[in-house]
Amino acid sequence: MIYFDNTARMGALEVGRDGDGGGMNYETGSFTQGQLTADGTRSSRKRWLIGAVIALLLAAGVWAFARRGEQPPAAAAASGGEQLPSVSVVVPGRTSVDRGIAATGTLAARREMPVGVAGEGGMITRVAVEPGQWVRAGQVLATVDRSVQTQTAAALGAQVSVARADLTLAQAELDRAATLVDRGFISKADLQRRTATRDAAAARVKVASASYAESTARNGRLDIRAPADGLVLTRQAEPGQIVSSGSGVLFRMAQGGQMEMRAQMSEADLQGLRAGARAVVTPVGSTRSFTGEVWQVSPVIDPQTRQGIARIALRYDPALRPGGFASAQVVGGVSSVPLLPESAVQSDGKGNYVYIIDAQSRAERRAVTVGQVTDAGVSVVDGLAGNERVVMAAGAFLSPGQKVNPVLKRATPPVAAKG
Repeated sequence: MIYFDNTARMGALEVGRDGDGGGMNYETGSFTQGQLTADGTRSSRKRWLIGAVIALLLAAGVWAFARRGEQPPAAAAASGGEQLPSVSVVVPGRTSVDRGIAATGTLAARREMPVGVAGEGGMITRVAVEPGQWVRAGQVLATVDRSVQTQTAAALGAQVSVARADLTLAQAELDRAATLVDRGFISKADLQRRTATRDAAAARVKVASASYAESTARNGRLDIRAPADGLVLTRQAEPGQIVSSGSGVLFRMAQGGQMEMRAQMSEADLQGLRAGARAVVTPVGSTRSFTGEVWQVSPVIDPQTRQGIARIALRYDPALRPGGFASAQVVGGVSSVPLLPESAVQSDGKGNYVYIIDAQSRAERRAVTVGQVTDAGVSVVDGLAGNERVVMAAGAFLSPGQKVNPVLKRATPPVAAKG
């Protein structure tokens, strides 16, 4: 009699139910090879399904990427695909700033006084001053030998004494004659003659006195004297030198020590410049600056150089040497111009320029003319109206027509624009 294992029977029934053609070894009570083959086939099928799903996902990704590349730039930007560079811009407006004029010129005495021989001259015996000395009006700068002139003056003085003695005698005789004419001892004609003699003697006294005064004055003019208070600039006189009225200038003086700078300016810069304008003068080779003001503007323009002279009055200082070269910054009035930060202005071989952002947010190059540069910024005298959106920085990295994202910044405060 043959007995069947219940477990084997149930497995056989399940295998038969699946239809895989497997069977069971009734002798050993184990599954046959047909059941193992069914399990391997089921695993392979599952792996194939997973690979197919992954392939479909990759294909969908490639298709979506290709469709995205076909979109126009505007659509891509709208979908967040294009990143526009952000740039800071400013609307400068117009600010009142001082109109600065740069000029160069020479230093000189404001009122230079050449001093020479006023008299007949002679040999210089003594020079009393040196360049750089302050002198007073009438002070002797140098003396000229006057030995001969002194003797002449002494002779004229003696003649004055003789004339006065004759006058005294003539007056005494006239007084006696006046007492005798009433007694009849002398006639009236004799009295008139004595009166005439007295008048002639008085006239000779005046002539002699005038001659003596003239001689004294001539001798006084032999001394070379300062015509006014001032500073001695140069000296061309030495002891033993023979001088005369034709010897030229022996000393040069600055009246009151006042100095000035004679600034050369173009006729365009002179337009609108008025007396009283403030100026700062810096001598060449010096780090010091001196404040002054324009006291005279040239009424004529040199037809050759097309320049005129603005004379800037300066107070005396040892560092201001007449004949030296100096530069000046003159405030020639107030103008209303756009004021930009220095980073906004670029420069290349074509000149100065800025980038402005137009209504379509595209960069546009704009040539400008730069005026005065101060701590507050750069004034633009030509090229901007003041209502444009100007790129504050990074202009060197932009190109004309490039689209950007403008970020408006606050303009420079006008109060800082004074130069």
